[in-house]
Formats: sequence, structure tokens, C-alpha cells
Amino acid sequence: MLDLELSDSTTPPVPIPARLSEPQLTDPFWQESPTLPGSAGEHLLQSAYGTEKRARRFYDDQVLDRLNDEMKKFIGRMELAFVATSDARGECDSSLRAGPPGFVEVLDDQHVCYPEYRGNGVMASLGNISENPHVGILLVDFVTDLIGLHVNGKARIVEDSDLRGIYPALPSEFDRGRTPERWVVVQVEEAYIHCRKHIPRMMPVLRERTWGTDDVKRKGGDYFSAKGMPRPWHEVSA
Repeated sequence: MLDLELSDSTTPPVPIPARLSEPQLTDPFWQESPTLPGSAGEHLLQSAYGTEKRARRFYDDQVLDRLNDEMKKFIGRMELAFVATSDARGECDSSLRAGPPGFVEVLDDQHVCYPEYRGNGVMASLGNISENPHVGILLVDFVTDLIGLHVNGKARIVEDSDLRGIYPALPSEFDRGRTPERWVVVQVEEAYIHCRKHIPRMMPVLRERTWGTDDVKRKGGDYFSAKGMPRPWHEVSA
């Protein structure tokens, strides 16, 4: 097992919204099933909408608290991942991460990590993780099997040199010098399938990628015509 302690996070607790406060959290269904996967909210809605049996079947058949061998193989061939984070107030962000097959590294049954490269400097995902370690990762095969894998857990930010000291098997050769500045290490709490029913089939096309560029045009420019529009955080002119 990877010797990284993720449970002693200094992240301040996030207050429970009023709509999920005591009257609902003491609901009999919740009291009877405290060890099931998922949130209090999903269990309450399962009870309200009569889907408990279907949900329980999914939990029992498909949800794991670690990665099995098939999941590890799947992660090892994925080239992109969608990463969902939120800050301490619950404000959310979803971001795309991509790289060569296996850029999300499986460290052991309960830990994965993905690299963070030089970007636009905003660090929205890392900023959220620094406040709230809970993350959700969705990996999707759009090309061959048309299937997805959810990996939910607790994350921490680890500098590249520090993680290599713990896990020297990390890759050391990178495309065109695109080297990680740091890594996000995720302790797996839930891993489960995303069904193929609505996943579109796509065909990969070779393209030249200019990793690390600051060229505005190559990065997409002002594609959405946002530049110059007023922002609430701009100072109001006198």
C-alpha cells in the first residue's frame, strides 16, 4: 500500500445545508442503512421515489470501495478524465485532464494519481482540493467499449519530487518535455461503472499538441468572445 495519509485533512468541515439537517438525517431508512455507499440525499430520494431496491442492487453488484483488476486495466488505457471538485462552500468546478494512455497512474488498490502541468495559473481544481479534499473522477471510453468508470475519493496535492520519493516507478519520460509540476493523489472511496447507454462513439484523430504553450491562438484565443465584457469584480469607474 502507498504510505500516504489522507484521512487527517486539515480541511474545515463543510456545514450541512438546512434541507439535509436533523429531521431528514434521522429518517428511518437512513438509520437502517448507515453503511451503504452514497450520500444521505440520494438515500432519502430513493426512499421518496421508491427506488431503494434498484439502488441497493446497483450498490451490491457494481460499487466497490477499491479498484479491482479490471478497473486498473481500464484506467491504464484511458487518455482523458473529467475531474469534479468543490470548495469549502460547495461551489463546484469540473475540469478535463488528458494525456497519453495511462496518464492517470494506479498506485495500488486504493490510490490513483494524475499529473498537474503548467497551465493558466488559475489552479481552480487544486484550489478547491486545498479547501475540500472530496473529488469525483469520471473516465470514459468513447472509442471501443463505450463504458465509463467513476472513481470518487479524497485527494491531496503532492509535489512531483516528493511523490517520486515515495513511488519511484512514476514515469520519467514525457512528451516534448511536458513534465508534471505536482500530482493529485486520490484515496479511492467508491469505484463503479458508468453505463454505456448514452455514451457516443467517437473516432480518435491524430493532431499536433503544443504542450505548455502561451500562444493565445494555439490555446483557443477568445473563442467565446469573453474578453472586454464587464465583470462584477472589476472596479466601477468614477
